[in-house]
Parts: sequence; C-alpha cells; structure tokens
Amino acid sequence: MKTNRRTFLAGISAATALSTNRVAFGEKKYDMGATDTEIRIGHTNPYSGPASSYSTIGKLHQAYWKSVNEAGGINGRKINFISYDDGYQPPKTVEMVRKLVEEDRVLCTFNTLGTPCNTAIHKYMNQKKVPQLYVATGASKWGDPKNFPWTMGFQPDYHTEGIIYAKHMLGNVKDAKIGVLYQNDDYGKDYFNGLKDGLGKEAGRMVKVVTYEVTDPTVDSQIIQLKDSGANVFYNVSIPKFAAQAMRKAADLQWTPAQYMNNVAASVATTMKPAGFENVQGVLTAAWLKDPTDHQWDNEADMKEWRAFMGKNMPDANLSDASYVYAYCVATLMHITLKECGDVLTRENLMKQAANHRQLRLPGLLPGIAVTTSPTDYYPVQAVQLSRFKGETWELFGDVMHNEST
Repeated sequence: MKTNRRTFLAGISAATALSTNRVAFGEKKYDMGATDTEIRIGHTNPYSGPASSYSTIGKLHQAYWKSVNEAGGINGRKINFISYDDGYQPPKTVEMVRKLVEEDRVLCTFNTLGTPCNTAIHKYMNQKKVPQLYVATGASKWGDPKNFPWTMGFQPDYHTEGIIYAKHMLGNVKDAKIGVLYQNDDYGKDYFNGLKDGLGKEAGRMVKVVTYEVTDPTVDSQIIQLKDSGANVFYNVSIPKFAAQAMRKAADLQWTPAQYMNNVAASVATTMKPAGFENVQGVLTAAWLKDPTDHQWDNEADMKEWRAFMGKNMPDANLSDASYVYAYCVATLMHITLKECGDVLTRENLMKQAANHRQLRLPGLLPGIAVTTSPTDYYPVQAVQLSRFKGETWELFGDVMHNEST
C-alpha cells in the first residue's frame, strides 16, 4: 500500500494523495523527450470529424498541463504537451504519431483517443519502445504486457462491460430478444464479442445485428431494421453522435425496447441531451466515474476540486459533459506517474512506475473503485457499477462489479 502521502498540486489535486516512497532522486537519467527542464508528451485527439464530441478531452489536457506548469511543473520540469488533431482517422493518427516520435521527439504518448486510431499505432509504438500510456479506449487488447509491453490502457475494458450487460439482460428482461448496433471496427467488435460471450448458450437471443461505419451520415436505417426484427432489447454500441441519433430514431418509431448503451457514449451533454431527455428514460449503462450531473457528489472533495479547476482554467466549459471528469482523472494519473519517476525519466522507468500503482484513488472515480497495476496487469481500472438514466441524470444501482466477478 502507498504510504507517506502528500498533496502534489495545491488547488488542483487537493483530494488526490500520492506516494513519495518510490521517487528516485540523485543521479539523473534521461531518454529522448526529457531534460533537466522539460518533459515532452505527445497526444492525438479528434478535434474534428465524427468523434469531435471527444475534443473536450484534449482541451482539458491542455488546460491541465498548463496549470501544472504554472504551479512549477513536475519535479522542477515543465510539461511540453503536444496535441494534434487526427479527426478519428487512423491514417492521420499514424502520420501525427510518427511526427510526435520522430520529429517532436516526445518521451511518450498519453491518452491517444480511439480504438481504431490506437490500433494503427500499436505495433509501431512497441517496435520503437515508446510508452503508449493510458490510451483513451477500453479495448481489451491494451492489457497485453507480454506481447505489447509499451502500451497500457486506462478505463474498464469493453469486453467485460459487454459481459455485464448480457448478464443483466438475461436476468431482467423476460424472453429477451436482442437487437445489436455496433460500430464496424475493433471498438464495436470488442463490445459485441463481450455480449456474445456473456450470453453464452443464450447467444441465439440476438435476433438482429447491424453495424455502421463512422463515415455514415446517420444510423436511421439500422434502427428501422432492429425495430422490424421484433427485438425487445437494444444493445447500442456507438460513439456519442450515433448513440444520440439511434435513441432519437427509436423514439420516433415508437420502439420501446430495454436499452443498454456503452459507457463511452454516456455523457449527458454530448449524448443524452441531444437525444432528448424524454427519449432516454431508463437507458442503462455501466459507470465507473462520478457523473457531474449527479448531485449526490456535489459535496465530495474530489468533485469540488474538479469544479474549482474547471472554474479557474475552463470557465466556459459545459460542466454536464462527463468527458471533462474522465480527462481530469486520467491526467491526474499521468501526473502521479511522471512524478514518481523522480530524476530517472527514461521510457523504461516510466513504464515501470505506470505498472506499480496500488489501490490509487483518483478524483472522479466512483466509491469502491481504484487504480491498481502490476508488470502483469495493464488494466488500471477494472470495476463498474450499473446506472440508469432518470430525469436529466444517471442514477447508480446495484453493487460495484469487478472484472473477476463477471
């Protein structure tokens, strides 16, 4: 367990404790991307394109590292955070990441977004032995230290989330007939395979499976097909733009199945409100972060910390967008990881510290959920709690479920 804890950034992470017992000071060691005065971090994000609702993540990261620098940096070093727009296009991600590694000469990349985008750079980053840390995708492939020791995930994996939904469907929907919509790439397939594995011998309950391409204008035709199939359960695996379209179209068709939506689209601001609150009552998802629209957290120290950060650094931001909580949480984890490297800012030591967290509480995590990693465990967050949409916010229910319990 961590001991000798202290606050590391006054006013920004007052609620987040971190250990100092692993920090190695003394002889300085650097790899490319680190010096006595600077740490260069690379990042790609869809500031444009069909997944641009996630641009809020990159914007918060920029504000976060700026605030860190204003407070003195990390162990006296300023963060040079270099973020490029890849438009959620894997070929563009490859181009931008090569630029980050070979021209900008970053120490690592951090929280690069999207399963297809990270898949496109996965082998390259490991061949170059450049840390690809805390990727912004829950695909199960990011937890494979044996074959990809330089890549680590962050959030709960999609496959496990799919299993949880399957078990809830079987236990709570009478004579479940399941219609599935998923994005036709590794992200969507991971969620779909989780559902299929969770259903097991009941997989025949899937009466219709349809997909969409991220370049499609709408998913209206797919929703019509699902309704016509007679499905009374809708498994919605979509990014916010399409998740909102799907639920709105279902309402237009007066199709009222039990609805399960993947967590990556669960933001009130970017999905639920655009879909129309009247159209999303009762939708279920699996949560692991505190939703900023859930008032039960208003007096919690970590959410007060987050709101204070937002008020100071991003005063015009929409505080109902859960992506800001996500980004603040993972940025805090990266901050802690870098701090614990001390003066040994090598890529190898960075991965060593990333793989050595023990029950670390981060701002925004639900009670009962913490970050734990090891050299053989590259899944930092491994628990969720089911949540149901009610009124204009999410309402948690049931117990926190860890991946081993699924």
